[in-house]
Amino acid sequence: MDAAARSLFSKYLRLIQDELQSGSATERTHYPALKALMESLHPEVKASVEPKRIECGAPDFIVTRGNIPLGYIEAKDVGVSLRKAERSEQLKRYFNASLPNIILTDFITFRWYFDGNLIDESKVGRVGRDNKIKADAGGVDKTYRLLTGFLEKEYPSVGTPKDLAERLARLAHLCRETIVSTFNVEDKAGSLHTQLEAFRDNLIPDLKPEDFADMYAQTIAYGFFAARCECENPKKFSRWEAARLIPKTNPFLRKFFDHVAGSELDGRIEWVVDDLVELLRRADMAEVLREFGRRTRREDPVVHFYETFLKAYDPKMREMRGVYYTPEPVVSYIVRAVDDMLKEEFDRPDGLADPGVYILDPACGTSTFLFEVVKHIYEHLRGRGQAGAWDNYVEKRLLPRLFGFELLMAPYAVAHLKLSLLLKELGYRFKSNERINIYLTNSLEEAMKKSQVLPFARFISEEADTAAEIKKDLPIMVVLGNPPYSGHSANRSYKEMNIQKGKEYKKYVRDHWVKKVAKKNMKLKVPTFIGRLIDDYKYVEGAPLGERNPKWLQDDYVKFIRFAQWRIEQTGHGIVGYISNHAYLDNPTFRGMRQSLMKTFDTIDLLDLHGNARKKEVCPDGSKDENVFDIQQGVAIGIFTRLKECTGKSRVRHGDIWGTRDAKEKTLMSLSPKSRMLKKISPLSPSYYFVRRDTR
Repeated sequence: MDAAARSLFSKYLRLIQDELQSGSATERTHYPALKALMESLHPEVKASVEPKRIECGAPDFIVTRGNIPLGYIEAKDVGVSLRKAERSEQLKRYFNASLPNIILTDFITFRWYFDGNLIDESKVGRVGRDNKIKADAGGVDKTYRLLTGFLEKEYPSVGTPKDLAERLARLAHLCRETIVSTFNVEDKAGSLHTQLEAFRDNLIPDLKPEDFADMYAQTIAYGFFAARCECENPKKFSRWEAARLIPKTNPFLRKFFDHVAGSELDGRIEWVVDDLVELLRRADMAEVLREFGRRTRREDPVVHFYETFLKAYDPKMREMRGVYYTPEPVVSYIVRAVDDMLKEEFDRPDGLADPGVYILDPACGTSTFLFEVVKHIYEHLRGRGQAGAWDNYVEKRLLPRLFGFELLMAPYAVAHLKLSLLLKELGYRFKSNERINIYLTNSLEEAMKKSQVLPFARFISEEADTAAEIKKDLPIMVVLGNPPYSGHSANRSYKEMNIQKGKEYKKYVRDHWVKKVAKKNMKLKVPTFIGRLIDDYKYVEGAPLGERNPKWLQDDYVKFIRFAQWRIEQTGHGIVGYISNHAYLDNPTFRGMRQSLMKTFDTIDLLDLHGNARKKEVCPDGSKDENVFDIQQGVAIGIFTRLKECTGKSRVRHGDIWGTRDAKEKTLMSLSPKSRMLKKISPLSPSYYFVRRDTR
């Protein structure tokens, strides 16, 4: 340590001592002295203190060099126990978020942590009773080495998808908490409040601030991830470049991302976003993307990355959001069954490859089903010797008729990434004005156009408006997917509205099937779009079900089946292929639903995969029965077909697959949709059971 460095520390200690002896020193009083010391140690280093950021959960100092974060300093008042501070929720949050380079100090003692581990500790001196500081020459030397080591420490690089997903998730989690803190101190006219209202108006009416923070944080994480996948030179990767790098196949995310993470990024969360960018800048994306190209029968690496991310981000969220990878054998069977039906029942020899077949996954998640559809079509064309025409086919005959709807931002971003990677892998190069037709929208909301003035709200409403046209006007012929299962649906069947008495009031009651009127405050309990559709399931043989609380009809999967039924009715013919909760096959509450489906569809093919741990299901021979998902609720595949000349008389077939998960998957991979496993059954009034049952 040279004389110049010793002089810096002498000046630093003198400033701290002067403030202490003034008798009015606080933690923040010493900030200028520490800032001056850090910036004197390296000419390019900047130690920033932003009171607004600190108020929203940021460390006291953010240390950067050329806009690149080097680390953080969390300062406590002189004499505060650093060992106790280390165990605080605040420091745990920083360590859990994988902020790799942190110093905790009381301005006299310095503790340096890297990757959550204590690397070194030093003490520049001792404070006496008269508030005079007695310097420790050895301690000053050690502190100099500690601080210069802190400034020279490289952020850890990551080379595996698992490591990147986990680190990305922990930083996204810190981003979420910072957004919540920022939201709580922000004025109601602030940018975050405005953005929340835009989401409520266009997507999720009951969206809570903490759920909005989730969407925001995950969007930032996956937006930067998608941008990094497109960046060929990691040294040039930055927050400002990200919006430009996000694939043009997703124009909404480009606009949205530029607003929330680019020039319009809220300064109070900027620090954690910059750290996330630095993590991705140092990631070995070539190796990560190489992993994404390695697919197995049971695991999609892109989705596995997302599941790993969610597990590290919030273990409870995976179950709450219904984020479960649909096994490839299940997806393959449904896609093949739909393809066969198109060929046999609709005289479409090319099946899903027919340019006139419009396809929709209304709860597409990470696009597992659309991914399989694209692969199936590619293999069909290649089998016919038409692989050379693939570029022209994708541009003019595939992308314009392949659609997905998703409500949550993170899977929406993943879905775009996944399909983009697949099409590139198959040799397609996107034109500058092309997009993948996956839209951020709520399938179960009525298709209505909304006009918005504010830029952010306009981005969301434009996306929802385009989806509304698809939902309402296009002749969707195939609806397929794995809709969410949630007994406590976030998709409301009713909403309350204030309507004035008079002609307007009477018209609203008549037009909107109003069920209840609270006369005191003139609030009407008005059915939503999906609420009106679900009402059809509450009747059997024209009479009400007569159940006190038919709550199971409010499950999300029931609403998505009803939506698909409605969508095919609008086209006049088509096919629905879903895997869902199997309760609707024989639960008495669903007898109205079963009768309604039989009136709409000419053929109903049901393949019960069982695996219901709640009912303690076992195989007929008493051996173990397992679910194909990591859930307790049993599942079934349903293929519903409505012909152009609908007879109104339904042919229902049913089959069972029992056994271990591996056995079920092997059966599904080898099973032909024409298999004799499905046996004809005759559902009878009044229960219309979709299983074989002796009703005597």
